Amino acid sequence: MMSHSTPFQSFLGGLSIPIPVHALLLLNGSVLGVSGFVHRAMKGNPEALSGAVGLILGGVFVAMLENTSLPPPLLPLPKVLLSGFLVGFGTKLSNGCTSGHMISGLSRFSLRSLVATATFFITGVVTTYVFHQDLPAISTTDWSIGPIGSKLLAFQAVPLALSVLLYNLSPADTQLNPSVDEHSTLVNRSDSSNSLLRLLAPLITGFHFALALRLSNLTDPTRVLSFLLLPFHRAFDPSLAFLAVGALPLNILLYHYARGNERPCLGGKWGIPNTPGKIDVKLVVGAAIFGVGWGLTGVCPGPGLVNFGRSLVGSSNPTPFAGWLGGVALGGLLAW
Repeated sequence: MMSHSTPFQSFLGGLSIPIPVHALLLLNGSVLGVSGFVHRAMKGNPEALSGAVGLILGGVFVAMLENTSLPPPLLPLPKVLLSGFLVGFGTKLSNGCTSGHMISGLSRFSLRSLVATATFFITGVVTTYVFHQDLPAISTTDWSIGPIGSKLLAFQAVPLALSVLLYNLSPADTQLNPSVDEHSTLVNRSDSSNSLLRLLAPLITGFHFALALRLSNLTDPTRVLSFLLLPFHRAFDPSLAFLAVGALPLNILLYHYARGNERPCLGGKWGIPNTPGKIDVKLVVGAAIFGVGWGLTGVCPGPGLVNFGRSLVGSSNPTPFAGWLGGVALGGLLAW
């Protein structure tokens, strides 16, 4: 069965991705790194858990819009579990995945993220060539927005509006760091309010990110693997290159010209390091391992959470999707 590329859908999805990424940066001072969500959630971090739940709920909503079942993974369950483990282990070692390193890190011109991205891309390509030479050839190009593309674009207005609302609900500077004397009651009330709003921010932006991922077709493992086969293969699908063309320039502009005073609107610490991160063996080995897991199934943490949510609706079998996520969690727990 021949497939077709979807460059316009992927480009629109790419344009959509930086919006929730930048919203979480402004609101909480946090990177929207999905592997970080998973790993920190396993250690009991409530904001990370909120972000992961937002992505899963976004997947549930997407499935309700689609009203179709997810196809099963291309590989048997043991290899799916292995893929999840390698993705979890590798992303914990390298402290990032496609969202944290490729989308957010490259937009900050981080050399560390550039090295990580190049490494996991190379090992992803090699792994895909080993396991997926038999993917169907690309036949035609579909320049349409897709059957649910207009709905995915329209419904992104809801989490965007909620993010704007959170931004406008942010306390004044004097309430973010009030003096502790006669205003102790105000301090406690402000801290409690900020904590609740900070929990809502990753939930909302995670949901928004899920809609953007589905619009971009990054949630389609076959399309990801077809991209990793590169132009020399008959099955090469260039769609995800259009995702990068949409996402990276806009995210670069937003980060460098619209990040404000580097004080999170909802309180807390600014999570972007001021000094360049260290490029070491741990980073390179972790990124390489992540790339192998990515190339096995074509799934990275963001699409993994979204597809798990999609599998909970209708007649899809959630077992392989849950198993893959379980592997990610286990791999992260065992990494040093």
